[in-house]
Amino acid sequence: MALKGFVEGGIASIIAGCSTHPLDLIKVRMQLQGENHPIGAAIGKPPRVGPITVGMQIIKHDGFHALFSGVSATMLRQILYSTTRMGLYDMMKTKWTDPNTGIIPLWQKISAGLIAGGIGAAVGNPADMAMVRMQADGRVPAAQRRNYKSVVDAIAQMMKNEGVGSLWRGSMLTVNHAMLVTASQLASYDQFKEKILDKDLMKDGLGTHVTASFGAGLVASVVTNPIDVIKTRVMNMKVEAGKPPPYTGAVDCAVRTVKAEGPMALYKGFIPTISRQGPFTIVLFVTLEQVRKLLKDF
Repeated sequence: MALKGFVEGGIASIIAGCSTHPLDLIKVRMQLQGENHPIGAAIGKPPRVGPITVGMQIIKHDGFHALFSGVSATMLRQILYSTTRMGLYDMMKTKWTDPNTGIIPLWQKISAGLIAGGIGAAVGNPADMAMVRMQADGRVPAAQRRNYKSVVDAIAQMMKNEGVGSLWRGSMLTVNHAMLVTASQLASYDQFKEKILDKDLMKDGLGTHVTASFGAGLVASVVTNPIDVIKTRVMNMKVEAGKPPPYTGAVDCAVRTVKAEGPMALYKGFIPTISRQGPFTIVLFVTLEQVRKLLKDF
């Protein structure tokens, strides 16, 4: 039944998203490092710090609970975005699999991932906006914080102060990012798992699932980190009445980031990205495989 794919994917995504939320928060903070540094300025450039230092600074200044800032938005995002993309991908994969061989070509897996990811991102963009802002809030002085109480409060305040359209700010970036994530993550997991089993390197069990999912997490991190940096900055920018926005769009943000911080700024936060994407992908697919076993008779 088609609905099963949505339920299985939703459960696995929520567990994976919440369990790796602190790593995602650290990634967002690192991606915003040096954002307001003037173009061409070298003197006084703020030092870039690693994920462990960022994590320790968060705990020192705001307490351990601050590592879970925005977790309510993460839950809503997984419910809207990941449930949609996982369910649609499963539907398309089932439909496109050759009934005689049971095989689906890699290009069709990638196509299914692109379509499913794009639709899922469009549905979940408001929660993604709220999540980025809630995660980034702690990096600014207390007087400048938005202080959203929850994901519902964040969405309500955005609608009130910036208009309904603000909920889909950066949506093109989110859609592009989600298309790449889903295509690289889900398609590569299926491909890695298929090759491992075909070559009889391992049996279909936990070892295979962990190995395939780690490979999928690595592929997804390399492919998506640049657009993730730009997405984070566009979503987090503060638009004040009567003043031009910090960025006019995704291209402007990318150009200004590279000019001010160099091309490798697009891979800022890569270590926490892979540190988060690896565990997230492993938890996601290992949980998904277990949920499938539990629900196979339904």
